[in-house]
Amino acid sequence: MVIDALRGRREAEPAVIRTTGDAVQDRRLADIGGKGLFAKEIHDALAQGRIDAAMHSLKDLETDLPPGIVLACVLPREDARDALIIAAAPPINPAQPFGSLPHGARIGTASVRRQAQLLHVRPDLAISTLRGNVDTRLAKLAAGECAATLLAYAGLKRLGVADRASAILEPDIMVPAAGQGIVGVTVRERDETLRALLSDITDPAAMVAATAERVLLAELDGSCRTPIGVHAVLLSDGTLRLLGMVARADGSFLLRRSLQGSASDAVRLGRELAASMRADSPDDIFV
Repeated sequence: MVIDALRGRREAEPAVIRTTGDAVQDRRLADIGGKGLFAKEIHDALAQGRIDAAMHSLKDLETDLPPGIVLACVLPREDARDALIIAAAPPINPAQPFGSLPHGARIGTASVRRQAQLLHVRPDLAISTLRGNVDTRLAKLAAGECAATLLAYAGLKRLGVADRASAILEPDIMVPAAGQGIVGVTVRERDETLRALLSDITDPAAMVAATAERVLLAELDGSCRTPIGVHAVLLSDGTLRLLGMVARADGSFLLRRSLQGSASDAVRLGRELAASMRADSPDDIFV
């Protein structure tokens, strides 16, 4: 998608880098170093000049980038919502999608954000770690390793398997991860020519949303062990609506809160909503 957008402006070719986050599939990211494991090798290749630009799923890109590396571009956002996929899906009530899950059902996910929101509504559910790419997770679901799983709907759509979703979860039911559905491009800070090219193809609405969401995440100082969700949407009148969520991993505490303001105040909105949520959350949430 990035190469297509650059066509006619600059020649580009892909260089695939397999990261530690891709290679280690049997443990939660929090147990092996956090979401930065999806980017470390890519950051190194960029810093060393082996590549000129790096493509990331923005939800997997840490908020504090290494010195000399900047987020230069984001593409138009795909659907940011999560999808619930049930192995044997009964009719689902969109307003209460988790009510369709059997009592005590085993749900496969490695996301503490998804786990906390599930358990807050259905504390009877059992959570088991499920990692891997989309095909791997769907195969494990079909093999009976779990009764259901949750995946980013954007990934299902981009891979042409959106029909596998049993229900698409609205953000007020399952608050997405910061940057979910957005492809981000990082470059070396000193590469002013490439930064200028990428600024021409960046999507302004997606950049506003990404900025607010990533600021909130950074201000809450969440690790991969902290269930944090955030979703920003730019309304037609230029208003930015920011929805945040913080919780305990076991779902025993969950706080959702929203804030609206001008799109030009994306940074301020992220900071203010984060401060408000932190002030009304138990201290142990952020340990």
